[in-house]
Amino acid sequence: MRKTALFAAVLTTVAATHVSAADLPGKGITVKPAQSTISEETFQTLLVSRALEKLGYTVEKPSEVDYNVAYTTIAGGDATFIATNWQPLHDDMYKAAGGDNKFYRQGTYVSGAAQGYLIDKKTADQYHITNIEQLKDPKLAKLFDTNGDGKADLTGCTPGWGCEAVINHQIEAYKLSDTVVHNQGNYSAMIADTITRFKQGKPILYYTWTPYWVSDVLKPGKDVVWLQVPFSSLPGAQSKVDTRLANGANYGFPVNTMHIVANKAWAEKNPAAAKLFAEMKLPIGDINAENAAMHAGHASEADINGHVDGWIKAHQAEFDKWVSDAMAAAK
Repeated sequence: MRKTALFAAVLTTVAATHVSAADLPGKGITVKPAQSTISEETFQTLLVSRALEKLGYTVEKPSEVDYNVAYTTIAGGDATFIATNWQPLHDDMYKAAGGDNKFYRQGTYVSGAAQGYLIDKKTADQYHITNIEQLKDPKLAKLFDTNGDGKADLTGCTPGWGCEAVINHQIEAYKLSDTVVHNQGNYSAMIADTITRFKQGKPILYYTWTPYWVSDVLKPGKDVVWLQVPFSSLPGAQSKVDTRLANGANYGFPVNTMHIVANKAWAEKNPAAAKLFAEMKLPIGDINAENAAMHAGHASEADINGHVDGWIKAHQAEFDKWVSDAMAAAK
């Protein structure tokens, strides 16, 4: 009798397993993630992909495109989601591609993303530079000249990221056009040159953001200092945003949040994925740590996949809850 009961229980378990596999809400559906060409954003994207796979979705490798292309592609239904929608930095691109009519955006994936301008602490202390407006003074600006034209060279932003529009706008607004040049191009190459200059003991002026590895190499407060701005001034959809912090300091950029943005029509047809997108949360410190590991040489595809696996293992209960809540939303 006991053997029969045991056998029946095993059969029931096997049947339940088959049923649950067949009942996965994403079965037979392919997901196409998009992300920028910043390889340090792969970690956030793959974490979402892993959770979608647990729901039965077939998830393709992320396609790397400029942000504005990602938004228009998602709006058109040729890509499914992006995990790095910066708000309010990307508001103009988001709006131009269709805004809330085209996109599903619920919940906050990452909080506390900062941006701004920094200079080396040695120069800041020696010349008492605390505000970027001081670089209107040609003598101070000349300290950061890297090519002999007498103007400060600002290591800026890659075109198409959104930050380049803010920097260009602020150079005009703070009347720095005559003394500061915004160098745009491949950020990785430009910041590598900037770090080399710092190691040579030369003054540096650059833009950066968090989460990213730069602030792990050039440590604010120790190696470099953030510069304030004279007043809040942002372009386009951000024009009414006050960038002053509660303590009165103003670094020119609001603290951003990051969101998972998906094609709205697709999200409506896939309530499990929609619930997942709304619920997932990733601490900014964990992204900084992963990005630092990448910069230290652990940046291969296998390495990044290992970072994702390691994060899930360390946060298994939280990850499992996202999946189970998403499964429940599909019923």
